[in-house]
Amino acid sequence: MIRAVVFDVGRVLVQWDLRHLFAKLIDDRQELDWFLAHVVTPEWHFQADAGRAVADMVAERKAEFPAYAAQLDAYATRFVETIPGPVPGSYDIVEDLARRGVPLFAITNFGTEFWAAFRPTQPVFGHFRDVVVSGEEKLLKPDAAIYRLARDRFGLAAGEGLFIDDSLANVEAARANGFHGHHFRDAPALRAELVALGLL
Repeated sequence: MIRAVVFDVGRVLVQWDLRHLFAKLIDDRQELDWFLAHVVTPEWHFQADAGRAVADMVAERKAEFPAYAAQLDAYATRFVETIPGPVPGSYDIVEDLARRGVPLFAITNFGTEFWAAFRPTQPVFGHFRDVVVSGEEKLLKPDAAIYRLARDRFGLAAGEGLFIDDSLANVEAARANGFHGHHFRDAPALRAELVALGLL
């Protein structure tokens, strides 16, 4: 019996795009594309999600790309600007679930420093009983260990939590570790499943 809903954050609850910040700092489209393919790449950024200190990452990258020192400083200090706003309809779902008393949790791949800056800007997380943050735990989805940790922290037996993520690999890993799973594409499809499950 599903009794709790567990959300991913990026691209499920909020939009996330590195380009949203750096388009403000690099006017030339071709240069911006190169920068995002070689300097601040998703793969490089994922080191922060895994728990590496952002200051160490940035210092190392500045040594490699000194011409982009200012942009790398912006990565460290203006990361919240990579999050332009909520995914349409998702916050409404959270509010509706909260009104029904459904326990809400999250498991997110998010750097520790970035989460500390971002979390206070989003009152919606006041509805969440707990959030497992990869950078704090030094565990990344889809590692099985992060799902086991989350179930233990959240107090959920196998089959009691519905996990929602935009990454199919993350959803499949959750299913293999005691969660039901929903591969997120948009809020209307998620709402329809939650209604079918009797959660909304």
